[in-house]
Amino acid sequence: MKENNNKNHNGNGHTEISGAEAVINILIAEGVETVFGYPGGAIMPIYDNLMNVEDKVTHILTRHEQGAAHAAQAYAMVTGKPGVCLATSGPGATNLVTGIANAYLDSVPVVFITAQVVSTLIGTDAFQETDIIGVSMPVTKWNCQVKSASEIPEALSKAFYIATTGRPGPVLVDITKDAQIERLNFSYSKCDYIRSYNPHIPLHMKEIESAAILINHASRPMIIAGHGVLISHAEKELMMFAEKTGIPVALTLLGLSAFPSSHRLYAGYLGMHGNYAPNVLTNEADLLIAVGMRFDDRVTGNLKKYAPDASIIHIDIDAAEINKNVKVDVAINNDAGETLKSLIPLVNNNSYEKWIRAFRICDKTEFDTIIKNEIKPESGEIKMGEVVKLISDLTKGDAVIVTDVGQNQMVTARYYRFTEPNTLVTSGGLGTMGFGLPAAVGARLGSQKKNVISFLGDGGFQMTIQELGTIMQYNIGVKIVILNNSYLGMVRQWQDMFFSKRYASTEMVNPDFAAIAAAYRMPAKKVSERDELEPAVREMLATDGPFLLEVTVEKETNVMPMVQPGASVSEIKLTH
Repeated sequence: MKENNNKNHNGNGHTEISGAEAVINILIAEGVETVFGYPGGAIMPIYDNLMNVEDKVTHILTRHEQGAAHAAQAYAMVTGKPGVCLATSGPGATNLVTGIANAYLDSVPVVFITAQVVSTLIGTDAFQETDIIGVSMPVTKWNCQVKSASEIPEALSKAFYIATTGRPGPVLVDITKDAQIERLNFSYSKCDYIRSYNPHIPLHMKEIESAAILINHASRPMIIAGHGVLISHAEKELMMFAEKTGIPVALTLLGLSAFPSSHRLYAGYLGMHGNYAPNVLTNEADLLIAVGMRFDDRVTGNLKKYAPDASIIHIDIDAAEINKNVKVDVAINNDAGETLKSLIPLVNNNSYEKWIRAFRICDKTEFDTIIKNEIKPESGEIKMGEVVKLISDLTKGDAVIVTDVGQNQMVTARYYRFTEPNTLVTSGGLGTMGFGLPAAVGARLGSQKKNVISFLGDGGFQMTIQELGTIMQYNIGVKIVILNNSYLGMVRQWQDMFFSKRYASTEMVNPDFAAIAAAYRMPAKKVSERDELEPAVREMLATDGPFLLEVTVEKETNVMPMVQPGASVSEIKLTH
């Protein structure tokens, strides 16, 4: 038997290996199967050791570090596992920052591992040296720098534990090049406790009982469910709670797919461009039950005019979110699933037929005023809404949907009918244009059993268009739908509505997207006529592997309804 010259055992039975190999062993111990990244000088030892475990850990080489960050986030969102992303020092690390901030604002667990120059050069402005700890501190749940190989196991075990417990979020571990090369006596155990960090909060039964009393005496209650329901895997508990109480359920953007769109108690999508009923009736409710959401400005509109007649119950795992934006009557600082499970036995069987009817009346108003012409126009150019509705119908709502940011995102949220949990991947809090294409890569690799369809605008697509190279290299079977209106659509909408139609730097002269797809060896089709649309979509869905479909849509159209800046949610406008 040949001796492995890279390893030896000390007298204590521990294996002596390099810091870089320790990193790889830890990834395997944490169950990591896929990592996204981009190599460089400082992180070369880790990449060299990755080659030894290609049968256990698949590395996806994106075309830009930002793409790797977004792909890792999407992978985490569809799998429920932490995403992992690698980058080198200096510009490699700083290119991650947008993706880190995106994951931070949307509470997604991603472990970022960056490399740093050798420890003796830190602080000397060495080649490709950047203080990524200082840069990333405001947008990470936790970060640290490792200068010795012996520190690697503890740092990474903490990183995985912190990223995935409590309110999830991104963490970053910066490892100097000499720590990667240095040898250590390796042993590893997963972290399950950190002093002063208490992610699992015991149930507050007094508050839960107070909430049940409010619920049982409400006349016009509404549930607002957010991303926390999906993070907690509490979709069943939400369904049971809603069906027992008979309370309508409205969803935030990141909460979409937590409750089936076809359910009789589904009240619609909340937000600036959300459905008419849940927005306008928020201010008529006498009780709001907020579950795993943070009352951000896109949901509340003008805070001074928000829910003036409602008592508010707020269930959130992060105490910092409670009473931050909206003063609440019952604060339950607990996990969404555990709280709902404890509430269900305490609430009465009920129904609110008159209240539900108010939602249906609003739904009809919205359908007649807006939706009917958006999803089935009688003439004119193709509309974004009819593209999304067609794809929703043909997939029966059973696909993983990825969006970019802008009008394409809002239209998708409005017209795709979600049937299964964790089937929407989008950028919420940060609103990152360019998110959609690399996120589709991560979503597809994390969800092999469903179609992954990415709705993009022509503007956002071109921000990360290079990730077509990643799709080509690994033959990643994503379906890309470009809703091309030759504008930065959402910015143009605001210019139309608030800047006297002065379209400053928003009209785009675009390339031939189908020709670009062909250069990346990807089948593509461009559609500009309505009768071409359904055959093209069917062809896309039937194609094994990636496909790009460009649809020329109406150029100057506005996504309505809209809660205008400074307005109350009850002042939502159906038309412009």
